[in-house]
Amino acid sequence: MTPYLLMAVLYFSLAALMALDASLVHWNILPWFNGMRWLRIHFITLGILTQLLYGMLPLIVALRYRLLKPGIRWDIWTTLNGGIMLLLIGIPLVNIVPILAGGTLVFIATILLIVQLAQMKQTAVLPEGETAAHHGRKFYIAGLGYFLLGIILGTGMWIGWMELLRVAVPIEAHIHANNWGLMSLVFAGLLIDMYPQWFKRPFPYPQAITPIFWLMTLGAFGLIFGPWFAAQTLLVGGLVLHLTATLWLLYAVIKPVWGKWSEWTVGIAHLISSYFWILAPVLVAPFVLLGVPGLPGRTIETTAPQALIYGWLLQFTFAALPYALMRLFQPEKPAELGGSWFSFWMINIGSIFLWASIFVAPMSGLLAGIAYMLWMLAMLPILAQSWRIVRGGLARFEDENLVVAGD
Repeated sequence: MTPYLLMAVLYFSLAALMALDASLVHWNILPWFNGMRWLRIHFITLGILTQLLYGMLPLIVALRYRLLKPGIRWDIWTTLNGGIMLLLIGIPLVNIVPILAGGTLVFIATILLIVQLAQMKQTAVLPEGETAAHHGRKFYIAGLGYFLLGIILGTGMWIGWMELLRVAVPIEAHIHANNWGLMSLVFAGLLIDMYPQWFKRPFPYPQAITPIFWLMTLGAFGLIFGPWFAAQTLLVGGLVLHLTATLWLLYAVIKPVWGKWSEWTVGIAHLISSYFWILAPVLVAPFVLLGVPGLPGRTIETTAPQALIYGWLLQFTFAALPYALMRLFQPEKPAELGGSWFSFWMINIGSIFLWASIFVAPMSGLLAGIAYMLWMLAMLPILAQSWRIVRGGLARFEDENLVVAGD
C-alpha cells in the first residue's frame, strides 16, 4: 500500500498547483492551454483517488473477510501508474498514441484489481451469522466495472470511437460512468466498511446495504446509458434510483450521530458535507432537462462537474487520505479522519463560488478564479498533514533500522 499512498500524496501536491493555475487562468494572469481542464480533473480522479482506492480496497476486503493482509500487487501498481503517466502526457498534447496506451494500461490494472477482489471471497472466513452482504466488497467490484466503461469512453473520445460505439453524448456518459458509477459505489462501500472505525459505532442498518447497492447500481446504469443512447426516460429513471440510494445511505450514516455534535470531528464533517455537492447537480438536473428559460444549461453541464470533483471527491479524500496514511506510516498511534476547519470552510465556500460563477455571467471569470484559489488553499492543510505523517513514519523506520544496525 505504501507506493500507492506516496503516489497519492504526490498527485495531491500537483492537484494543488493545478488549482492555483486554474485560478490564475480565470483571472487572465496565465494563458489557457489545450487539455489543461481535463488534466486538472484527472490529477484528482486518476491521480489521487485511484491511488487511494487501489491501495486501500484489497486491505479493507481482507480485513472484513478475516484474511491475512495481502501483499502489494506490483503488476497492478505498475500498469496503473504507467497508464496514468501516459495519459497525463497524452491529454494536454492531444496525442492519440499515449492516450490509447495509457487507457489500455489503466483498463488492464482495473481488471486485475477486480479479479483480486473477487477471489478473496473464495477464502473468506466469516464469523457465524455474518454474511458477505454486510460488507462493501460488491460495491467496489460494481464500481470498478463501471470504471471500465468510463475508461473506454474517456479514451474513445480522444481517438474517435464514439460513432462506432453509437454514444450520443460522450462527455456526459464518461463523467457519469466515473462519478455515479465508480466513485458513488466505491465511496458507499467505504462508508459501510469503515463506519465502525470512522464513526466509532457499528453500521446501524445492515439490512439496508443490499437494497442500497441495487438501487445505486441500477441507477448508475441509467445515468450512463441514458446519455449513451439519448434516452431521457432511462436517464431520469437512473437519476431517481441513484438519488434514492444516496439519500438512504446518508440517512443511515447521519442518523446515529445527528444531534451528538461533540462527536462530529472535522473529518466526519468533511465526509458528510461532501455529499451536498453530489446532490446539488442532481437538484438542478430536472430544470436543465426541462429546458427552463433563462437557465444556463450548457454552462451548468460544463462547469458543474468541476464543483462535483472538488466539492465531493476531493473533500471525501481530505478525510480518507490522512487516515490511510496514519494507519500505514504510524500504526502505533490512533488513526483519525483528516482535515481542518480551515480546509472545511475553504473547500465548501469555493464550491459556492463556482456555482455562483455559473449564474452570474458578467463575473464568471472572477468568481471561478476565487473558487479555484479557495480550493488550492483548502488543500494546503491536508497536504501538510499528509507530509507530516509520511515524514514521521519514515523517520521512525530509519530509527528502527539504526537500532537494528547498532545491535
